[in-house]
Amino acid sequence: MFMGEFAHNIDRKGRLIMPAKFRDKLGERVIVNRGLDGCLNVYTTEQWEVVYKKIAALPSTNKDARMYQRIFLSKASEVDLDSQGRILIPSTLVNLAGLQKECLIIGVATHIEIWSKEKWEALEAEQSDSFEDFAENLSGLME
Repeated sequence: MFMGEFAHNIDRKGRLIMPAKFRDKLGERVIVNRGLDGCLNVYTTEQWEVVYKKIAALPSTNKDARMYQRIFLSKASEVDLDSQGRILIPSTLVNLAGLQKECLIIGVATHIEIWSKEKWEALEAEQSDSFEDFAENLSGLME
């Protein structure tokens, strides 16, 4: 289980330190992929298997499903954590997420999201009202 928000800088080579709190759960190798809303997703190899099986099971007769598979799986990359707890994010993914220097690493239950600081702050500001509304609608489920 991943939770929390951590600020780290990405270096010019695309290396980003994973929070110490997450490293034991991540293992030595992770999958980094395109996420939704402008972030990157980081999965353990075990969680990636779960996600991959769901993506692979999409119907090949559905044009939207085929396109989603192509776009989602074409960006996935296996990366190792180095001795300092860093991952090397491929430049295509760095560019896709608009990562420049300041990044936020967010624990989201089953996976980790990597955000540019600017995108995360804009999303939080934009979604703060709907967060409250959504919470009210869930009141019966969360008790």
